[in-house]
Amino acid sequence: MIKICKKTSELGQIHKTVLKYAIIFSTELNARMIIGSAQTTHQNSITMRPIGVIHSPYAQKFAVPRQPGLVRAARATIELQGAAAHSDSVRGLEQFSHLWVMFVFHQTQAQGWKPLVRPPRLGGNKKLGVFATRSTFRPNPIGLSVVELEAVRIDGEQVFIDVIGGDWVNQTPVLDIKPYIPYADAINNAQGGFAQSSPATLPTVFSAEATVQIEALTTKYPQLRLLIEQVLAQDPRPAYQNTSHDLDKTYGMTLYDVNIRWQVVNQQNHVISVVKGF
Repeated sequence: MIKICKKTSELGQIHKTVLKYAIIFSTELNARMIIGSAQTTHQNSITMRPIGVIHSPYAQKFAVPRQPGLVRAARATIELQGAAAHSDSVRGLEQFSHLWVMFVFHQTQAQGWKPLVRPPRLGGNKKLGVFATRSTFRPNPIGLSVVELEAVRIDGEQVFIDVIGGDWVNQTPVLDIKPYIPYADAINNAQGGFAQSSPATLPTVFSAEATVQIEALTTKYPQLRLLIEQVLAQDPRPAYQNTSHDLDKTYGMTLYDVNIRWQVVNQQNHVISVVKGF
């Protein structure tokens, strides 16, 4: 559905954040990304300019689920920018339930890539070719995710696309958006290789202290508890630590501006604290 909304202080704050980020992005990437290796000549390079930026609850790469759609409590907003931020650009988009979003792995692109990577799904011990995985370390730092469309919002000259189940770090640059077409995109009997089925999940329990802390944040983040449960269910720990017997190890992640600390005991997440602020 399309919602025409009035400007709010919250949207204004988001806009200020985006403008600040746009300056950084312009400085580091010259407002564009060049697709191709260092050996690519100017004549056959391809220039891509981001059409927007993503606002998501994932403040850091560590907590981001390894695939889209696994954490439905994660609501994200794509804010279109520049020439793409026009109401005509999203006309008819509300007809579709899902979208393909092409984006940049901006937090890992500077680290380059290697032909062989270690997929977390295989425990981080077996190497496969980068093109046989969904590693973020790729020759061209481009990602592709399918997400559920929740709403399209037009606020004056600003255009926002709200989606469900994204797997993006906050402030991820967006390159393109396309509608998901079921008859063409859904392939029956497709083979998923080493990732044919969804991974096992871990249950989560909350300490009394964490429960009280979450309740205090419910007004601002009504789905915070569910979001934490769904993120931790995917076991965001590094693959090589998933079988660790160090029961005293405490992990931490940040969702929005909330710091979450937890331990894993007998394949169960134990949330210790949920504290607002960095």
